[in-house]
Amino acid sequence: MYSKILVALDGSKTAETVLPLARSFARTLQIPVELLAVIDIVEMTHQIARDRVTIIKSLINDATGRFTEYLEGIAQNFPTGTTRCTIQTGSAAEAIINSAATDKRTLIALATHGRSGLDRWLLGSVAEKVIRGGSNPTLVVRARHDKNPSWAMATLKRIIVPLDGSKMSEGILPYVKELAKQLNLEVKLIRLYSKLSAAGDGFYSPHQLDALTARLREETVTYLESKIEEMKGEGIRKVSLAAKEGLEPDEILAIARETPDTMIAMCTHGRSGVKRWALGSVTERVVRHSDYPVLVVRGA
Repeated sequence: MYSKILVALDGSKTAETVLPLARSFARTLQIPVELLAVIDIVEMTHQIARDRVTIIKSLINDATGRFTEYLEGIAQNFPTGTTRCTIQTGSAAEAIINSAATDKRTLIALATHGRSGLDRWLLGSVAEKVIRGGSNPTLVVRARHDKNPSWAMATLKRIIVPLDGSKMSEGILPYVKELAKQLNLEVKLIRLYSKLSAAGDGFYSPHQLDALTARLREETVTYLESKIEEMKGEGIRKVSLAAKEGLEPDEILAIARETPDTMIAMCTHGRSGVKRWALGSVTERVVRHSDYPVLVVRGA
């Protein structure tokens, strides 16, 4: 399923929030890890006076030395497999995207909502740019302030999988099936429906709206039950459904909060290419507000 995990770090404790889950994946899936740090030259030049730009090479060498020591220390915390440390210069988001793009089976793992570290990445922005501009599966963890995330090991028990009935959204299912099998996870398929969206601009009496709601729910449950049967046919026994009326991001997050040790897995409509970072998708809103890890896969 995955050939390796590419873990993006900037030297900050907030960025290290991703480490417990990365370590858990590496150990359970028995795949190698690449720890990546990026020296952002543009950001670096903004922080120094114009008449001192000539010292940029020295600053890069100093940053490289600090990152090398830092990454090698983090690498000792991965108990299994091969761990490699890589340092690049340039834009953080582009470096992450390009490093992973050489192998489509590389899983990118990074935290969001941090601003500190050796080169002061704005990690929230970097994570969003990677999701929008990259083509690899991406595991995003919201930054917390654990005392020592470097040594922790995450526990997962369940995957929440939002579907909308489209083939694009179902593109996440092969990834979910493999993870459910290898990590022994419960799967919960969810689909939301809205009578207001289905009704459009026409006038409906309360009775008609009630009938419309009942029909939408029945169709939603039937669809999810068909997917459950498919998954059970492939050997996944712990799978359930949730059919709810409501707004997509809010309900997805509410269902995730029902059970600890949950991960959300979903597809995005993103266009490839770093120049095309469009805002506003349901996936991005879930990533921004989720307290749980989110696995994002680009839809076909």
